Amino acid sequence: MKIYKENNDKKLLQEIYDNTFRQVELSIREIGYGDQSINKKMKDYLNLFYGMIDKIHDWDNLSKELRASVLQKFLDNAVNVDFLVEYFEKYRLNLLNNTLNSYIKGVIKH
Repeated sequence: MKIYKENNDKKLLQEIYDNTFRQVELSIREIGYGDQSINKKMKDYLNLFYGMIDKIHDWDNLSKELRASVLQKFLDNAVNVDFLVEYFEKYRLNLLNNTLNSYIKGVIKH
């Protein structure tokens, strides 16, 4: 979302954000958690999400070693962190080279 923040409608980005967390909530409900548990889980997931966002905000300026360190902090038992660092870097570059519409076409109507 950071990549597309400047060149896209804030309303559309908000819809994507809302849809993402709506899907997380639905997944938690499918597992069978009750309403009170869902509220607690959503709070935990939001805190985790914002913690990740805070740590990866300057991803493009981090060295490979620091990127690996950030990923290891959030992934339990990460076996091949170097592979994940490369994967996310390729994904970031792919996002930079494509428009947001190319990813959401037909998914979100705007």
